[in-house]
Amino acid sequence: MPDVFADLVGQDEAVGTLRRAAAAAAAVLRAAAHPAGVGAGRPAATTGADLDAFAEEAETEGPPANPAVDPGGGMTHAWIFTGPPGSGRSVAARAFAAALQCAYGTGCGECPGCHTTMAGTHADVRLVVPEGLSIGVGEMRALVLRAASTPSGGRWQIVIIEDADRLTEAAGNALLKAIEEPPPRTVFLLCAPSTHPDDVSVTIRSRCRVVPLRQPPAAAVAEVLVRRDSIAPDVAHWAAAAAQGHVGRARRLARDPEARRRRDAVLAVPRRLTGVGTALDAASALIEAAEAEAEASVAEADAAERAALQTALGAGGTGRGAAGAIRGAAGQLKDLEKRQKSRATRAQRDALDRALVDLAGFYRDALTMALRAPVAPVHTDTAAMAEAGAQKWDAEGALRRLEAVLECRAAIEANVKPRIAVEAMMLALWKG
Repeated sequence: MPDVFADLVGQDEAVGTLRRAAAAAAAVLRAAAHPAGVGAGRPAATTGADLDAFAEEAETEGPPANPAVDPGGGMTHAWIFTGPPGSGRSVAARAFAAALQCAYGTGCGECPGCHTTMAGTHADVRLVVPEGLSIGVGEMRALVLRAASTPSGGRWQIVIIEDADRLTEAAGNALLKAIEEPPPRTVFLLCAPSTHPDDVSVTIRSRCRVVPLRQPPAAAVAEVLVRRDSIAPDVAHWAAAAAQGHVGRARRLARDPEARRRRDAVLAVPRRLTGVGTALDAASALIEAAEAEAEASVAEADAAERAALQTALGAGGTGRGAAGAIRGAAGQLKDLEKRQKSRATRAQRDALDRALVDLAGFYRDALTMALRAPVAPVHTDTAAMAEAGAQKWDAEGALRRLEAVLECRAAIEANVKPRIAVEAMMLALWKG
């Protein structure tokens, strides 16, 4: 059975760093159980403040996993995984958490610690996935309080925060306090696009070890699709190229006919832009498609959450006080609706962003063809159309159109209304 790092595609350097850190963490636990085993008379290191230095000493004095141990590869209490979308930030964080909970300290993939962590059911691993546009201070304070407890399994209490760039300022401050004064045996794993201050505050960054990930090559993504998902090799290679190294999107394109249909509709946009009216129509179609995709993705979860809350509040009950309990639950139902609305907005923006990435790939192909660059196209099935665009627009025109798509993504990320941003983009694509 493959170990927990098997699905971290094309990240050999990062995997090596995480393996050494997991080995150092295991050495810390052994030393805590047998203090005399590392350093004569040295007390066990059980606090976050001692963790980094003691892990490196344990790794040096104990049997080394690698003769050329990287001094920066030791264990510490806070980590940031950075990289472009699809590089596997959350996959790396989960795999590292599993390696820390592994009974052998290696991430074997077979022990209960590895199994439960990868399945998301480990009692000492808390995964925070923001459903809305941001992570609020209330949620973060509750998380920090939970993280301060002693691990039930005797190894580590681990907090994984996906999309840590969505922390509000107040939530970031609450997290910072916990990282500055880390509880014993608690490890924080943050995932963010970069360490830029717009993504992660400088004060949090300065207290974390950074693991940079890169965009995996298409060949590596295709290999994973064939091996893990039993996808035909030709389909896997096409999907990996079209997804531009994003493993999740590649899997979706390879397996979901509806995802391929939406992509085809997006890539048909450039030839539809013949005037102002068609540009605005294309913008409306793109927005409406993103809204429909988002609604379909959250509808089932919304209905289940509402039914569960109503049942918990006594819906359908006939006993004394049942009607009063339902009337008093209006506030909780309103809070649920607010959370679901925020989740739907996030899902809509994510769906729209996927469409914009596909559109950017088309204009990138046109630009490389205009420059006669010796690189393979992203969208092999629209290469002829991209070649025609390159001849019509030349390199400068293709670059302006690519920049218009990227500016639209940035505007939406900065909370510009999606319809306004997309309409402006479509007009820019038409005018060139």
